[in-house]
Amino acid sequence: MSGVVETVTELVMPIISEQNFELYDLEFVKEGQSWFLRVYIDKPGGITIEECAIVSDYLSEKLDGIEPDPIPQAYFLEVSSPGAERQLKKPKDYESAVNEYINVSLYQAINGSKIYEGTLIELSDDELTLDYLDKTRHKKITIDRSKIAKARLAIKF
Repeated sequence: MSGVVETVTELVMPIISEQNFELYDLEFVKEGQSWFLRVYIDKPGGITIEECAIVSDYLSEKLDGIEPDPIPQAYFLEVSSPGAERQLKKPKDYESAVNEYINVSLYQAINGSKIYEGTLIELSDDELTLDYLDKTRHKKITIDRSKIAKARLAIKF
């Protein structure tokens, strides 16, 4: 399905660039019996519902005008913000998350835990360091980035 992602990326980039938005992520996935084409857009200060609607209308019109149809199966088009707890996927996502509170899920447990939540205080190409709370004590952990299954921004309560 990478062909769908590439085609849609090419179609959506002109409107994204024109509006000074960023294409945060784009995915074409099957969930249950349904297919979803999800386009995540962002800009400094966040994205509005109206801005999502502009991109959705534009993209929908472009997709409907292509013959043969690049997505022959039925699907739902969703255009949205990546949200407050957005996933960290690209190197620049991690770079912008330095000094932010994040949640990290690991493939294998370190010190008995597969999930760490804390402030990202250091970042290199190979590792990241979190300052996290263990009961009432602040601790630091350095995690090899190859061991990270998923990382996202988190809301601190």
